[in-house]
Amino acid sequence: MSQLLTEAEIRELANGLPGWTVEGNRLQVRRTFKDFVTAIEFVNKLVEPAESAGHHPDIEISYNKVKVTLTTHDAGGLTQKDFDLAEVISQIT
Repeated sequence: MSQLLTEAEIRELANGLPGWTVEGNRLQVRRTFKDFVTAIEFVNKLVEPAESAGHHPDIEISYNKVKVTLTTHDAGGLTQKDFDLAEVISQIT
């Protein structure tokens, strides 16, 4: 199981992720796209990196808006795995 990060580690790592916020024990980003199809194309691009990492985000879609939430459920909070996947997701357009 992955080790939970400390509050200081979370703050430091979150500062390096523009657009991401820490909400309790979750790391979240909201993205807005021109339309539904573009939003779904973005979500589809998340599949490969999530599968490769063996770490899967929670995803909410509302027309052209996508909210991606990361947390390490089996650890009960944020771990390095969440921030590593967030870095990858941040590079996806």
